[in-house]
Amino acid sequence: MLGRMMDYPLTLRHILERSNRLFPRKEVVSRVGDGEAPMRATYGEIYPRVHRLAGALRALGVAPGDRVASLAWNHQRHLELYLAVPCMGAVLHTVNFRLFPDQIVYIVNHAEDKVLFVDPSVLPVLEPVADRLTTVEHIVIMGERPSGADRLFGWPTHEYEELLAAAPTEYPFPNLAEDTAAAVCYTSGTTGNPKGVLYSHRALTLHSLVEAMSDVLALSERDVVMPVVPMFHANSWGLPYTSTMVGATQVLPGPAPTPEALVRLIESERVTLAAGVPTVWIGILAVLQEGGGDISSLTRIMCGGSAAPRSLIETYERQFGVPIWHAWGMTEMSPLGTVAHLKSQLQDLPEEERFRYRATQGLPSALVDIKAIDDQGDDVPWDGQTLGELVVRGPWVTAGYYQEPATSECFTPDGWFRTGDVVTIDPEGYLQLADRTKDLVKSGGEWISSVDLENALMAHPKVAEAAVIAVSHPKWDERPLACVVRRREAGDVSKDELIEFLTPNFARWALPDDVVFLEEIPKTSVGKFDKKILRDRFRDYVSPAG
Repeated sequence: MLGRMMDYPLTLRHILERSNRLFPRKEVVSRVGDGEAPMRATYGEIYPRVHRLAGALRALGVAPGDRVASLAWNHQRHLELYLAVPCMGAVLHTVNFRLFPDQIVYIVNHAEDKVLFVDPSVLPVLEPVADRLTTVEHIVIMGERPSGADRLFGWPTHEYEELLAAAPTEYPFPNLAEDTAAAVCYTSGTTGNPKGVLYSHRALTLHSLVEAMSDVLALSERDVVMPVVPMFHANSWGLPYTSTMVGATQVLPGPAPTPEALVRLIESERVTLAAGVPTVWIGILAVLQEGGGDISSLTRIMCGGSAAPRSLIETYERQFGVPIWHAWGMTEMSPLGTVAHLKSQLQDLPEEERFRYRATQGLPSALVDIKAIDDQGDDVPWDGQTLGELVVRGPWVTAGYYQEPATSECFTPDGWFRTGDVVTIDPEGYLQLADRTKDLVKSGGEWISSVDLENALMAHPKVAEAAVIAVSHPKWDERPLACVVRRREAGDVSKDELIEFLTPNFARWALPDDVVFLEEIPKTSVGKFDKKILRDRFRDYVSPAG
């Protein structure tokens, strides 16, 4: 027997219409640059612009299913693309312009992007690779077009605002099936070439509904949301869609925001929720501790992308009264997976225990199933001790990469997605990331978690950043090497001092053999520590332990 409910497709069109109908006076604020007044528009003003943008795209020859690429920072025009492209039945491809040139060429050609929307500041990235992009037919500058440039790199070149001004005020958005493709993001976190994750309207709509839940990000119309995570990375963690759905004010940080600029935005716009990777909050912490800025409006910080040091979580809460909500996810998961909230029965635990739970990756969100498996593919117990590879499933988890066959490397025989993360899961259901499989250090047959060592090192008051990698060893196969950036204002710190600091909490065989001090730790295109570069730099390193 079937239920008698309406066949109502879950599409992003509902989010667009709802924002205009219910929240036409709420603002989207875009930082333009340092020293300039931000650009402001209401949802009511953005709505007709989205219609015009869809009409302009249709005039450029974009048809349902065509891919439209963006190489852009976080700002209002990018949000308009987020809404117009999927709602007209095309597919938005947010390109990470910080990737290596060969990777940009590969993903634009693999996606067969038809139109490129590019910020003026990103044009230098496009210039050296433009002649290798084989499917592009038009380029749209999301700002002022270079003087007299009707063609750039051989393509017809348009200015964003001129296109909108010439387009009709209304566009006949089609009624789409909910499994219609809406967006594609490419991940470089897999082996070989970057792989495309093709999101459906249904997946992104369900993701938005769950992300707004109280036990996830607790988003509402009363919030002022600032996603520092780029809109070219994993849909900016879904925040543009979720914020638009609930009618929250959005504060978009614009081009190349510095920690100082982010602090000013939080203060001036009274941001209540901000989201970014740990390195963002490490940088902002340095600004705050040097005496600048007021972040008292923040009611919580969403931190993910890589494991946040427990010391960072404790510092923000104790010094500034702002809780960090630790999250985990992947591009392949749209990207929301887990968030570290305390269950009610854990609220009365001693403070030390509460922080321990909050430093985990947390509980799976509604509609996300998780488990960990061993090398034979068997489930490992939820005992908080047994390591296993995390596998996941759910309505916004990829079922396969775009134009790639599903393989046993990516999926279990019964269809769970293999994340490549090594974790424990405790009896309460809290996920604790031990490492990526490729980042674990295997020393004399014993596994050492680089994440645990990094978090412990960054708890030292004289350490700003720390990354731990495996280096070869003639006897033990691999040993951990700690790469450390000293905190500038805190004075000197030695290797012996750091090893002594770690000793009470680690077995002797798990301690780093050496500590090297760096001016900075290389970052990936989305702000994570880039261990591939570190491993390459220290490929010929010889451990002092012999």
